[in-house]
Amino acid sequence: MPEGHTLHRLARLHQRRFGRAPVLVSSPQGRFAEGAAAVNGRILKKTSAWGKHLFHHYDGGRVVHVHLGLYGTFTEFPVPPPLPVGQVRMRMVGAEYGTDLRGPTVCEVITEPEIGDIVSRLGPDPLRRDADGTLAWVRIRKSRRVIGALLMDQTVIAGVGNVYRCELLYRHGVDPYRPGTHIDEDEFKAMWTDLVELMKVGLRRGKIVVVRPEDDHGPPSYAPGRPRTYVYRRAGDPCRVCGTEIRTAVLEGRNLFWCPTCQS
Repeated sequence: MPEGHTLHRLARLHQRRFGRAPVLVSSPQGRFAEGAAAVNGRILKKTSAWGKHLFHHYDGGRVVHVHLGLYGTFTEFPVPPPLPVGQVRMRMVGAEYGTDLRGPTVCEVITEPEIGDIVSRLGPDPLRRDADGTLAWVRIRKSRRVIGALLMDQTVIAGVGNVYRCELLYRHGVDPYRPGTHIDEDEFKAMWTDLVELMKVGLRRGKIVVVRPEDDHGPPSYAPGRPRTYVYRRAGDPCRVCGTEIRTAVLEGRNLFWCPTCQS
């Protein structure tokens, strides 16, 4: 599932490609036909993101709300557009570029006030200028759920996915099974500050970079074209720092990775 920096990059890209001009919006697949008709030909005023939610704000007060989920993706093409391939939920065509959306969990038209309803259910987004980590800390310190689960809870922090969850805990030597009530304030502040910086790097570079320069050696990444990680998808491999075998387990339906020595 794309993490928060990906949605913020998409918001910036779509602002550059389509912003402040009329956009032709259609639904070749047909499942978004009514919503597409509601914004087709309207001016895209701005784009925004909160966590893993993307918003296209059109004139007239209509907003296209997208959540990519596990399989959603945008693919870009130059104008004139090619024939749609596969199940294209939404197609946007501007003056020079177009983009196709396939496989999202959510693609719907809402009103501006409804954005507030969505955001009210989310925690602070580390990539937003108005993000307040204190709000996340208040929820964490009162919870007996383990920190490895809390960091993935979008009502606690919006935009954190499995990679940032696993790598952040490793970088701060925190056992993923420690309850939120056992995370002290200074510890959380350090993690929040680090998370903000890591996600800013992801936003700027378009990929997650979590391994410190002094540790950026040894075994390659878990997949071609991916940056090295400390623990994510490295189960059974030696820790880059201490050599202990990286462990894995399923926590609330998602695979968790950690080093039992560095995160004791």
